[in-house]
Amino acid sequence: MRILNSVDELRALVGERLGTSSWHDITQERIQAFADATEDWERIHVDPERAARSPFGVTIAHGLLTLSLGPKFQYEIFEMNGHSLALNYGYDKVRWISPVKVGSRLRMTQDLLAAEPLEGGSKFRTRQTFEIEGQDEPACVAESLFAYFD
Repeated sequence: MRILNSVDELRALVGERLGTSSWHDITQERIQAFADATEDWERIHVDPERAARSPFGVTIAHGLLTLSLGPKFQYEIFEMNGHSLALNYGYDKVRWISPVKVGSRLRMTQDLLAAEPLEGGSKFRTRQTFEIEGQDEPACVAESLFAYFD
């Protein structure tokens, strides 16, 4: 894990890989908890018997569950200190490429693409690549935006 002590330290890393998180297990319990929290009970996610008859053969995680792990993984990749406020600024581009089957393990690599000045701080753009253990094709690639204020 990187430890950054100022917004300036993060700005200096534009163009670099910030790091890679540890692997995270995708369990049916995790998928069900996400379905319950979002009230998205699509059967491909929560009905193992029905999912067994699908092309995937098992339940799959919601795409938004995969994306929602971004902050968790980012906290593993770097610790940011020396700022007054951090804000999630959104996403410019998200692509779900491969389904995440129950029993899979995910991790995220994060590359710092750009920094733009904001009054009192900077807005950062990163590429988050969510990898599935044992697969060449990622689950998801997203351009995440967040801001840190000095």
